[in-house]
Amino acid sequence: MPIEPGTYRHFKGAEYEVIGVARHSETEEEHVVYRALYGEQGLWVRPVEMWDELVERDGYRGPRFVRVG
Repeated sequence: MPIEPGTYRHFKGAEYEVIGVARHSETEEEHVVYRALYGEQGLWVRPVEMWDELVERDGYRGPRFVRVG
């Protein structure tokens, strides 16, 4: 499923705004470009593969990010 711009919640609770998906200039790997909706609201990138993966940590098993709203 494509990653659409909007607000997403990380499995640890923080929320982020997805700006879009960009392609790495050398490898053409897709990365999600997103901004933290807390603190200094830093801009981040993460490979789409990692964005979409399931995590299993501290009794939680599910998606790393879930779209909200």
